[in-house]
Amino acid sequence: MKDTFILAIESSCDETAASVVKNGRTILSNVISSQIALHTLYGGVVPEIASRKHIEKINQVIEEALSEANVTLDDLDAIGVTYGPGLVGALLVGVAEAKAIAYAKKLPLVGVHHIEGHVSANYIEHPDLEPPFLCLIVSGGHLVIVKDYGEFEILGRTRDDAAGEAFDKVARAIGLGYPGGPKVDKLAREGNPDAIVFPKGKLGDCPYDFSFSGVKSAVLNYINNAQMKGEEINRADLAASFQKSVVDVLVEHTMLAAKDYHMDKIAIAGGVASNGALREAMTKACEKRGYKFYRPSPIFCTDNAAMIGVAAYYEYIKGTRHGWDLNAVPNLKLGER
Repeated sequence: MKDTFILAIESSCDETAASVVKNGRTILSNVISSQIALHTLYGGVVPEIASRKHIEKINQVIEEALSEANVTLDDLDAIGVTYGPGLVGALLVGVAEAKAIAYAKKLPLVGVHHIEGHVSANYIEHPDLEPPFLCLIVSGGHLVIVKDYGEFEILGRTRDDAAGEAFDKVARAIGLGYPGGPKVDKLAREGNPDAIVFPKGKLGDCPYDFSFSGVKSAVLNYINNAQMKGEEINRADLAASFQKSVVDVLVEHTMLAAKDYHMDKIAIAGGVASNGALREAMTKACEKRGYKFYRPSPIFCTDNAAMIGVAAYYEYIKGTRHGWDLNAVPNLKLGER
């Protein structure tokens, strides 16, 4: 059987990335040009700067990915690209590049949903993982049953701030800067997670939905009260206690859904899936119940093109093709085409 090679492009936020994926599970190259240092100056991603950087870097990143994989454009079977959700200007750079290559080389074009890519990151290092399974997409704020490749049943979603946004906002409030998630995770290791009791967002009408704006507000109020009284804040304890509040909710909702839907394979995905406390808590919860737990390596949790190549492969063999009118869709919902 002939091998299938896909060149994947990811530019939804502040990483310019390209990857060559063979047969959906073998990563031949995974090149990422990060803009974190640049955006740290501004305390977050500046869309206009991100778009310009993508334009500067994209050809170089693709050439590097092809060279590392030891393939040429003539060896490819399709081009995969993230077309949403994300920053519209950033997405447009990747989509335009993918269309140009696909048109010039007469190759099929496969648009990929960014969140579907995050879920697909789990297939890279776990050859035994196949749908159906339950997946907590932490950064995007979804709890889904992956019914088949690219097919999702959404059980829960975030009502306000997703976990990643809450981490970023709390990190900014305690002076850690950007990006918030890894910095809170690191500082929390030095703190006592039981030092401060923060509320856990519970939503009565949908037991699988998430709400993190309450805990974020509680942290901000705690900081304001301490400052007004002139009290010193133990930042490590604050970070650990906030993180525990978020992790507890994520794990509880996932375990409840696994029980209710009789799922014994649990996966996590998205940027916050690299959080050490979450990985540890999920491992323990799954071991206790006899569930199989899957998680991507941290490099595949954050934005990368390998996960987009994996998702593109399964879309490609299902027959998904996009025309030259493929556009960036910044608010693309999971399950939408």
